[in-house]
Amino acid sequence: MLRIGSVVDGKYKILSEIGHGGMSVVYLAINERANKTWAIKEVRKDGSVDYATVHQGLVAETEMLKKLDHPHLPSIIDVLDQEDSFLIVMDYIEGKSLESLIRHGGAQSPDRVISWARQLCDVLGYLHSRTPPIIYRDMKPANVMLKPDGNVMLIDFGTAREYKVQSVEDTTWLGTRGYAAPEQFGGHGQTDARTDIYCLGATIYHLLTGHSPCEPPYEIKALGYWNPAFAGSGLEKLVAKCTRMNPSERYQNCAELMYALEHVHDEDDAARRRRGVIWGSFWASIAVSLLGVAGMIGFSLAANAATAQTYDHFLTQAKSVESDFSLAASYYESAIQIKPSNPQAYNELLNAIDGDMVFTIQESTAIIQCILSTDGGTRTSLDYLESSNREAYDNFVYRLANDYYFFYEGSDNRTKAAQWYGKVQDSKYLSSQQVELAKGLYTIGNYYSSLGSDRNIFSVGDNSSSWLDFWNQMTALTDGDLTVKTGGARYAAALYKELVSQIYTNAANFKAFGVSKNALLEQLEKADIGLQSLTAENPVIQQQIEETRTRIQLARDQVNTVYATVGGTTGG
Repeated sequence: MLRIGSVVDGKYKILSEIGHGGMSVVYLAINERANKTWAIKEVRKDGSVDYATVHQGLVAETEMLKKLDHPHLPSIIDVLDQEDSFLIVMDYIEGKSLESLIRHGGAQSPDRVISWARQLCDVLGYLHSRTPPIIYRDMKPANVMLKPDGNVMLIDFGTAREYKVQSVEDTTWLGTRGYAAPEQFGGHGQTDARTDIYCLGATIYHLLTGHSPCEPPYEIKALGYWNPAFAGSGLEKLVAKCTRMNPSERYQNCAELMYALEHVHDEDDAARRRRGVIWGSFWASIAVSLLGVAGMIGFSLAANAATAQTYDHFLTQAKSVESDFSLAASYYESAIQIKPSNPQAYNELLNAIDGDMVFTIQESTAIIQCILSTDGGTRTSLDYLESSNREAYDNFVYRLANDYYFFYEGSDNRTKAAQWYGKVQDSKYLSSQQVELAKGLYTIGNYYSSLGSDRNIFSVGDNSSSWLDFWNQMTALTDGDLTVKTGGARYAAALYKELVSQIYTNAANFKAFGVSKNALLEQLEKADIGLQSLTAENPVIQQQIEETRTRIQLARDQVNTVYATVGGTTGG
């Protein structure tokens, strides 16, 4: 065990023990130089007959967390392989576990539980949308931290696994009995997204009733058994559906569960009875109408009309709540699930984030959840759009790639963009200018993923030709009419901003690899002329244009300063 007061790796001072498990201890540590606290998880290499499984879980946990970026997940900072233990340095999550909250406060209020469940459903949806999907498998109150701001964090990825399409069943049971789904016991099928939905349902059950499902007889009773106020309620029905023994009877993905959570009170018996009157009248009128229509053709037309009305209803509802993007996205998700081959909901989903020119991590998570939800198998909604309407698919993917590249607030914006640009590099439906841009930004995105640990800055020593290649690629992209090439003033302004920012930030690197001063200044002049030609009705875009033009003069000053030093290349 680590000693309190000792210093690990020359920088992490151990302050106190804050938790422990069978083979691990978690400590609070501080990096005194940075004045930043961290959590250090120490996992012993000895003392367990099941070390191989624990080691496998540890490796999975660290490797997965390194690749993930979500506001409800901690970040891995460092992994230290010591003689007798592994040390994992990660974000310190201030707060207490939901298990501790139940232990001291008993059953929690439905509103609080629904809020936490929505956050957990959001993070599970994010994990399931990875390629390949990540199945968490150990959702329980002990693995959820409640922060002082009321939000939750999902911790402990030791049992998570990547979903293998070709696998028939899991061979090792991992999880916590009582919370674990039947398929988590070896020989009962492969764990998938529906497994996590079961575990989340069991967690919601514990939070609402105060009774742990991991205590004998390991049974999840109807919520009304413990509290009559829940009898027949939407929450009782939601938990029951989450925890069906047969995975096919549960919610099939997190999008379905999120929609149920957001409309859980609609499922209360009183609301159901009110809807029964309305739908009874509706179906009665349909029946009367159908009397005059012969055979199945008439019924099919009526069903199609009802589906169209439902689809349009969800789009209308989404537009009415666009100030709450998470809620709006759930309506778009419902519409997409009804008609995955119709591009309208996909495009309106992107329209909803376009106004402020900021693409948040939360918005990204919601969008990915919408377009990559599955039909219960392996086909996603976006797969249906691609197979039925390739032109609409290409245009949607191109827009999404641009949003990631220019407006995503995550540090991996360019690498995320490159993943989507790669899907439309050979498009037959985008314009030749758009294909050129997709290819160029795909290349630039891959520069960022391959060069240096900081994806926003290239290091001169990484590759002797990369800065010149990068410059040539960037100037080729900004040549010509950017409004036509990018698809509008929004992206054109952002691309000019990118060019000006790169010149301002990296003039010294460009100089070091032979780019002339005149070449830099000429590109700044072209950018200024191009920005003046843009017409933008959106005030946010117009403000960005003006700010970029102001920054052009700063970039000119920077270039003059850099090339005034000894050894500068000043010619054309």
